[in-house]
Amino acid sequence: MMSSKGTQFKTGLLHPRHWPIWLAFGLWRAVTALPYPLLLLLGKGIGLFIHRFPSRRKTIAKRNIELCFPDQSSDQNKAMLRVNFINMGIALMEVGIAWWWSKKRFAKLLQFEGLENLSAIKDRGVMLLGIHYTTLEIGTAGISSVFPMDGMYRAHGNPVYDFLQARGRLNQGLGDGMVFERRDVRGTMKALKNGRSLWYGPDQDYGLGQGLFVPFFGMQAATVYATARFAQKTGAAVVPFSHVRLPGTKGYKITVYPALEDFPVGDDVVDTSRINQLVEKMVLLQPEQYLWVHRRFKNRPEGEADVYNLPDRKKRRRKAT
Repeated sequence: MMSSKGTQFKTGLLHPRHWPIWLAFGLWRAVTALPYPLLLLLGKGIGLFIHRFPSRRKTIAKRNIELCFPDQSSDQNKAMLRVNFINMGIALMEVGIAWWWSKKRFAKLLQFEGLENLSAIKDRGVMLLGIHYTTLEIGTAGISSVFPMDGMYRAHGNPVYDFLQARGRLNQGLGDGMVFERRDVRGTMKALKNGRSLWYGPDQDYGLGQGLFVPFFGMQAATVYATARFAQKTGAAVVPFSHVRLPGTKGYKITVYPALEDFPVGDDVVDTSRINQLVEKMVLLQPEQYLWVHRRFKNRPEGEADVYNLPDRKKRRRKAT
């Protein structure tokens, strides 16, 4: 777990082996100081450039779109994939906006709806249920700028990246936010029991260690049941929220929905299925803005074949050596 105190700079981060990543982040920060319309154009160009070339992530995104939208034509799927990569390119610029823009400048991009649903919750923890849109950093920074919230992050192998990621995710907060590594179950449970608010995204395949198969867009998908377990054990309210990019340079709309009622019911299949149905609805708000590059259907029920047919990375590395 990291708190705002835990993100203090350490001199070891200045070791020469870290200089290249400091330089990369410095350039990234300088670029994201540009006017918003230019950042959108630059992000679009980056996305289209990446889309031109075959890649593992492109294969995954293409397959996910085919599986989740079986009624679309091949041309529709191709068009959706292209726009999705444009959104991912723009997302690179949005990370810089969320991490480094001033609160005053950032606030001009945001439109809120449903904040009264947060005001209605008192004296209990809150699980802000989000999904992995390409606008993830914008959404979490935006909601934490108006509502005290803790965040989660996935530990990175590079300590400079870890430091800058954690500091960036506290940038728009109200000063007392904490950042939890996503495997820190004990820390997150304690925070929720103490009445804190926490962003939580249950829409990725983390295996069956703490999950089970339930439908997602008509496909059986390994889904964590922790949303219901956390709510049951901590008494926290589960409050869905979405964050989508608006057309042109209008910015972003962040919508907070009412807390889930009669949740959990105590049946993992029922509770987890309900969460997936909710995730589907939020994806469909702007499907091109969803992060399709994750292997959402990585784990398969017994007897089902792999849906991605990707070459094994370890085998490719051994062959290269």
